[in-house]
Amino acid sequence: MAWSRYQLGLAALMLLTGSINTLAAKWADNFSATGCGGTEEHGFQHPFLQAVGMFLGELSCLGVFYLLVWRDRQKPEPSMAPLQPFSPLLFLPPALCDMTGTSIMYVALNMTSASSFQMLRGSVIIFTGLLSVAFLGRRLELSQWLGILVTIVGLVVVGLADLHSSHDQKHKLSEVITGDLLIIMAQVIVAIQMVLEEKFVYKHDVHPLRAVGTEGFFGFIILALLLVPMYYIPAGSFSGNPRRTLEDALDAFCQIGHRPLIALALLGNISSIAFFNFAGISVTKEISATTRMVLDSLRTMVIWAVSLALGWETFHGLEILGFGVLLTGAALYNGLHRPLLTLLPRRRGEEDAGAGEREGLLRGESTAINHGEN
Repeated sequence: MAWSRYQLGLAALMLLTGSINTLAAKWADNFSATGCGGTEEHGFQHPFLQAVGMFLGELSCLGVFYLLVWRDRQKPEPSMAPLQPFSPLLFLPPALCDMTGTSIMYVALNMTSASSFQMLRGSVIIFTGLLSVAFLGRRLELSQWLGILVTIVGLVVVGLADLHSSHDQKHKLSEVITGDLLIIMAQVIVAIQMVLEEKFVYKHDVHPLRAVGTEGFFGFIILALLLVPMYYIPAGSFSGNPRRTLEDALDAFCQIGHRPLIALALLGNISSIAFFNFAGISVTKEISATTRMVLDSLRTMVIWAVSLALGWETFHGLEILGFGVLLTGAALYNGLHRPLLTLLPRRRGEEDAGAGEREGLLRGESTAINHGEN
């Protein structure tokens, strides 16, 4: 069935804003500017402040949600279900996971390339699958176990590509290895977040935009308050600011004042988060969860192509191989191979018997959500 203009627009919006999100964060990292008190020019390395901005983007989803509710109530026959009461504190544990995982990923983005950052995030499939078996009692199909194994192979290939390219990048080999490991560590936390949401949150009928916005509220408030003690916590060489503290928000604002383009990059990061979540949820509703997964994978290729065009990284064939293997693993885990199998010639009786089962599996393929992506 052909897509309507609205569906094409949603798909394009999701692909564009999802790509802008990572590229804008990396663009900000590439800037150098003088800080407060006339300190010498240094790189804009403020991952925790960037994470606060990301949560501000998630928080804006609450505004979008209430705008949609208001517009729906103006219609003669409202189509949205009445708002159900729920405790916002249900979202506090997932928000803490989101806050921790996002902060670690922004730290890692300072150490590795944007394309590797995006590709390695595919490792979330491994940990989501294993944790769903351990804590949700889910039984994975053979294709999902195969998808996990293929994803592990893909991670090894991407890691080898990073090691091979580290000699001609501005990042040292030790930084690249640390960054890649931090990204994978963050995916463990993201997987825990997904399991918590499925176990405690999804039993309540909460609109996805409202869920994203509520988690964004907690993440924004908590992390913004944590910027105060971070200003005094020593971090040594791990820090990228002159004071050698965990985070120096004042230094960040001084750098933004000296290089206003940094503010544009941060604004791109914040705004793209809100539009990406809205577009992703709408694509799932208007088209399918499978389409959302494919578009999410395609943005990795867009990020890689733009990074090459801007000279942020050099071309390595291993990255193409790694991306292909990771894409195959994600397709197997999410059941993307099933529509292809239906094209194979089969006996009519078997086809009818399996149709209902396949339809149910495809409907249930997206139990874990991908909101709050950055």
